[in-house]
Amino acid sequence: MTIWTRPALTALSLFTVFAALAAGATVSSFYDLKTSTLLGKPADLGIYRGTVTLVVNVASFCGYTPQYQGLEKLHRDLSGKGFAVLGFPSNDFGEQEPGSPQEIAEFCKRTYDVTFPMFAKVVTRSGRQQSPIYAFLGSSGHLPAWNFSKYLIDKTGKVIAFYPSDVTPESPELQRAIMKALAAK
Repeated sequence: MTIWTRPALTALSLFTVFAALAAGATVSSFYDLKTSTLLGKPADLGIYRGTVTLVVNVASFCGYTPQYQGLEKLHRDLSGKGFAVLGFPSNDFGEQEPGSPQEIAEFCKRTYDVTFPMFAKVVTRSGRQQSPIYAFLGSSGHLPAWNFSKYLIDKTGKVIAFYPSDVTPESPELQRAIMKALAAK
């Protein structure tokens, strides 16, 4: 157990402490985390417990942005079978997601008719500003190197696979892994 001294606590921001706790042993499942929706409403990821999810860091102005179409197809085809795509906008790579939440939502709806859940913009890179979501995902040993990196999360909230940006939603490798996760008890 770590003992925090008063000077150490004042030197750390509350966010840093929260991120450290989120990445630590107290969070054992992705579905234990809480965040906000893209438009700022509280979101408890626990509602996805029992569901297989594909978590993707998305961006509107990236060479991989057309993957929104395949992600939406996956979501629509498999949502009735216990699967969901979860989008987390990020401006970490090439400043390719500079928009406001409203601009991101409008772009996704207008351009790709996105219906899968979208959450608040996050920092995926390790460091003091990293989102607790990506602190947890990074504990799998993988962090995104670019936009549209994908984490496959099993029904209990464990990261079971990571796919870099160039693995498309239509990839047979990804599709097989999703089907295997859906079939698992």
